[in-house]
Amino acid sequence: MSEKKHRVSRRQFLNYTLTGVGGFMAAGMLMPMVRFALDPVLRPAAAQDMVPVDVKLDELTEEPTRVDFTIKQVDAWYESEESRSAWVYKEGDNIVALSPICKHLGCTVNWNSDKSNPNKFFCPCHYGLYDKDGTNVPGTPPLAPLDRYEHSVKDGTLYLGQAKPREGA
Repeated sequence: MSEKKHRVSRRQFLNYTLTGVGGFMAAGMLMPMVRFALDPVLRPAAAQDMVPVDVKLDELTEEPTRVDFTIKQVDAWYESEESRSAWVYKEGDNIVALSPICKHLGCTVNWNSDKSNPNKFFCPCHYGLYDKDGTNVPGTPPLAPLDRYEHSVKDGTLYLGQAKPREGA
C-alpha cells in the first residue's frame, strides 16, 4: 500500500488561520450583544408587591365595587406604572377580589350591567357571564372562572397583589 502524504499549501494554511482568527473575533464581539439581548428573558420574574388600594375595609359591602390601583412594572430595562382594576366585595368576614379580565378573549367584565342577567358579571364582547363569586356560567363563552387577587389588610387598608388563576369551569 502506498501512503499519500497530504501537504497543506501556504495559501490553505493562511486561509484556515485567518478564518479561525476571524471566527474568534466575531464570537468575541457577538457574545456581549447576545447576552445583553437574552439577559432580561433569562432572569427570573420578580414577585409583585402588595399595593394599597383607595378603599378602606369599612367601605366594602356585599355589592362588588370596582377598585382601580397602580403597580410598578419592570419590562426588561424599562420601568413603568400600569393601571389595573379589581372587583372587590365582602362575603361574610372574607374579602373577595376578582380580576375584571374575561377568560374568553380578555375583555373587561362589568358587574350587574346586563338587565337580562341581574347580579352577574357580564362580558359585553361575546355575552359571557360569571356568577358573583367569579365562576363562569355554563353555556356561555368563558371556559374558566375569573382570576382572584391575593390580598391582605393592614391598618384598615386593603392591599392587592398578583392575580392567580383558579381551577374549574
